[in-house]
Amino acid sequence: MPITQHSNPLSDIEIARKANVKPIRKLAAKMGIKEKYLLPYGHDKAKISLPFIETLADKPDGKLILVAGMTPTKAGEGKTTTSVGLSDALNKIGKNSSVCLREPSLGPCFGMKGGAAGGGYAQVVPMEDINLHFTGDFHAIGAANNLLAAMIDNHIYWGNEQKLDFRRVTWRRVVDMNDRALREITNGLGAVTNGFPRTDGFDITVASEVMAIFCLATGLDDLKERMANIIIGSRRDKTPVFVRDINAQGAMTALLKDALQPNLVQTMEGTPAFIHGGPFANIAHGCNSILATTTALKLSEYVVTEAGFGADLGAEKFFNIKMRKAGLKPDAAVIVCTVRALKMHGGLDEQQIKKENIGAMVKGFDNLARHVENTRKFGIPVMVAINKFSADSKAEIDLLRQLCCEIGVNAIVSDHWAMGSRGAMDLAKNVVEMIEKEPAEFRYLYEDDMKLWDKVRTIAQEIYGAQGIIADKKIRDQFASLQEDYGHLPVCIAKTPLSFSTDPALKGAPSNHVVPIREVRLSSGAGFLVVICGDVMTMPGLPRAPAAEKICVNDEGQIEGLF
Repeated sequence: MPITQHSNPLSDIEIARKANVKPIRKLAAKMGIKEKYLLPYGHDKAKISLPFIETLADKPDGKLILVAGMTPTKAGEGKTTTSVGLSDALNKIGKNSSVCLREPSLGPCFGMKGGAAGGGYAQVVPMEDINLHFTGDFHAIGAANNLLAAMIDNHIYWGNEQKLDFRRVTWRRVVDMNDRALREITNGLGAVTNGFPRTDGFDITVASEVMAIFCLATGLDDLKERMANIIIGSRRDKTPVFVRDINAQGAMTALLKDALQPNLVQTMEGTPAFIHGGPFANIAHGCNSILATTTALKLSEYVVTEAGFGADLGAEKFFNIKMRKAGLKPDAAVIVCTVRALKMHGGLDEQQIKKENIGAMVKGFDNLARHVENTRKFGIPVMVAINKFSADSKAEIDLLRQLCCEIGVNAIVSDHWAMGSRGAMDLAKNVVEMIEKEPAEFRYLYEDDMKLWDKVRTIAQEIYGAQGIIADKKIRDQFASLQEDYGHLPVCIAKTPLSFSTDPALKGAPSNHVVPIREVRLSSGAGFLVVICGDVMTMPGLPRAPAAEKICVNDEGQIEGLF
């Protein structure tokens, strides 16, 4: 674990291949998981059976630490890397810690982001498996989703007993890949036996309601009930048609039975890692599964988990949706920032951020400050983790710590990327001390009985710094129609992750902007209302030069280019 990582860095995959990985059976045994409750996938990954999880019900919960981030930039922030480093460091200082992360989607892996297994000396392994097919969870989720789509079209073909108006079918197909050509399609073309032509479309798997349900379900019975409650469309009189009306919930649950069991792997330093579920935070609720988190809390003194993208998206949904559905209360939050990202929010481009620039940092600090202020609104203690990059100067680090001090938040430099747990020990000690000295008084941003429209407006004003929200009459009428039966549900806002506003080019901490609502989707099975704002897409596209162009298998049969 050399400090020379900063001067002569190895790639993530090179570092991962040198990891001294424990057999997964031994890791599980150390946690008190008997072999009969373990379902191995090879030597280094396994699923934990649901019957074992049921035996943990009476055990006390550990402390729950959320790792969120400032608004993401191309410079990188490192929430997953920091989550891994912090959990490793908690174990290093004598605590019993595990980490709960989301499964990576193939879309970003082959798109512009690359992998999502951490980086440097703060990774989960086996990184190639985790970033690609892993234990097949995403394939199972896609299969369950598309089985329902097939059953909908089959129901219409064989007489349409439920009188489903195929012009009003809302259920979409999914694929776990960025494929813009599938956003809007027409299916059923050709011969009579091919069904009825209708407009359709694909979302990326991680944006699907099945993924959301998968991550919010507390067991198989709950999963089946939630699947049954999915609305697939409506009749001509606009009454809803549910999955239970075409009796698809049983088969969908059967496809997800094994996948629902949490995955157990480890960090490079042998910290247990529960990686399960992976909804995007910009178009879904952005947290790993409730089952994984609650299991980890029963088995660990401290549990570190992450929420996707910036805290305005991931953390807000973690608090208002996941914690509400799980009945959990977090104990602390860590906001990850980098000097590089602050400079980009201060107006610099990618070519300029490696040079010291105090002025840009001061200007960009507004972004971090708002995320800290927002997180405090949920009643939990907050700390800033400065994820160290090689080009950071002492003056920049000192200034950042000073700026954080001025808003009353402790900022700790963490060098886990280059040094693993040793580089995050100071962060770990300060997090433990904060939890012990500042008991959380967790609260939601809004209560269940607040009207749906007001819930969205509250998030826009309190979290995004917006003046308010706008929508045309059709959208406002939808809100009014949904209020009677679904007004108690939380809201899941889908918008660009690159700005507090709906304009990805608007950096820093913009204020007094307006959030336009483009579409509303009821996820009745998941139990929330999806509110799509601005130009965000639920099926991303590939960039001009996708990461896939550099990924290959070498002569030794090893994957290269995955990062």
